[in-house]
Amino acid sequence: MGLVKDLKTGKYVVIDGIPCRVVEIQKSKPGKHGSAKARVTAIGIFDGQKKQLLKPVDANIEIPDVRRRNGQVVADLGNTVQIMDLESYETFEVRKGEIKVSPGQEVEYTDCMGHKQITRVKG
Repeated sequence: MGLVKDLKTGKYVVIDGIPCRVVEIQKSKPGKHGSAKARVTAIGIFDGQKKQLLKPVDANIEIPDVRRRNGQVVADLGNTVQIMDLESYETFEVRKGEIKVSPGQEVEYTDCMGHKQITRVKG
């Protein structure tokens, strides 16, 4: 958990249950009977959709734990690929998307809130 006033551009926040990267923050001054508000614009990490959040600056928000990990492609299964984590040796399937990979290649992937996505191919 964190506070809205502690957010900065480039940091992560959960909006509507989706982990997002903050791209813009606008803060308004407190009014006669209210507290300062913040309008946070963010882009979903996995879906790329724009999200907005409007809350008082002293409100609590959820901060996701975003991990960048390394893995190796074990098998190409058509629309998905099977990846083995290079530290834990765990294997899992990830949608391939537009990234072209082949078995044996090393990749970097993002792991956050139970979702995994390939971010880049190494080498």
